[in-house]
Amino acid sequence: KQATESPVAVASARDRLSKVRSSFAGAITTALTRSAITQETWDELEEALLRADVGVATTSRVLAPLRELVKSKQIVEPSELSASLRNEMTRQLSTSSRQLNFDTTLNAPNIWLVVGVNGAGKTTTIGKLSAQQHALGRTVLMAAGDTFRAAAGDQLDTWAQRSGAEIVRGAAGGDPSSVIFDGVARASAKKIDLVLADTAGRLQNNTNLMEELRKIKRVIAKADGTAPHEVLLVIDGNTGQNALAQVKAFDAALGLTGLIVTKLDGTAKGGVLCAIAREKPIPVYFIGVGEQLDDLQTFDAREFAQALLN
Repeated sequence: KQATESPVAVASARDRLSKVRSSFAGAITTALTRSAITQETWDELEEALLRADVGVATTSRVLAPLRELVKSKQIVEPSELSASLRNEMTRQLSTSSRQLNFDTTLNAPNIWLVVGVNGAGKTTTIGKLSAQQHALGRTVLMAAGDTFRAAAGDQLDTWAQRSGAEIVRGAAGGDPSSVIFDGVARASAKKIDLVLADTAGRLQNNTNLMEELRKIKRVIAKADGTAPHEVLLVIDGNTGQNALAQVKAFDAALGLTGLIVTKLDGTAKGGVLCAIAREKPIPVYFIGVGEQLDDLQTFDAREFAQALLN
C-alpha cells in the first residue's frame, strides 16, 4: 500500500487551530504560570481539559502521570508541567495517528464509503478528498448516494467539477445502493482509480439509516469482494462528546476504518479527539480546518497536541 501524502500546499495546524488553541491554551497557561503546584493548579488543568471536551475519564488518564511526576519530585515548577502535558496528550492521541492508504495493487477501483450525520461536512470532505487524489494523479468517480437530500447531488456535482472527478447520480429519492453500484460498475469499466461513495446522513440513532448503510456496504461487497476498502466517518468537531456517540454507533453498524474530523477551525472542543482515541482507537486520517480545497490536513498527534498547547 502507498500512503496518500497530498502535494496540495497546506497551512500549519497551529495557524488554523487558533480558536481551539486560544480558548484551551489560555486556561492551561493560567494554571502553569502560578508560583507553585497546588491543588488549585490541578483543578484548573482539569477544568481546561473538560472544557475542551477531553472527557472525565480521559482527563483523569492524562493528568495521572503528571501527578506521579510531581509526587516523585521529577517536576517541581508549574512551568515544567507544560511539556509533560503535551507529551501525554500526544501519547493519548497517537493510537489515532495513521495515514490513509491507497492500495495500488488492486486490479479494480479503490472504493471508499463515506458516512456521517447531516451537517458534519461529509459532501464537502468528499470534494476535498477528490481534489487531493486528483493532485496525486489519480482518477476519481463520485457516487451520489445521498438521494434523500435534494441539494446533496447538486453539491456533489459542483465538487466534482472543481476537483476534476466524474460523478454518477440517480433519481431523487431513488435507491442509494443502486446509485453506488452503478458508480462502481462505471469506474471498473473505465479503469478509474477511486470511487468516493457519498451517503445519506440522518441522525445516527435512526435504525432505518443504519440498515440502509449496511445494505450499501453489502452491495459494494457484491460488486467487489474486497470492498469497501475504507469506511470513513466524518464528524463535526463542534459537537463535542456527541461525536464520540456517533463514532460508537457508526462503528457498531459498519466497522469504521477511519475518521475525518471537520470544522476544527471554529471550535474550542478539539479535545474530544483524546476521548475518541481512548474509547474507540480508530485512526483519525484528516482534520478539516476551513472551507478551501487545501483545508483538509493529515492528522498528526504531536502537531495537534502542540497546536492546542502552544
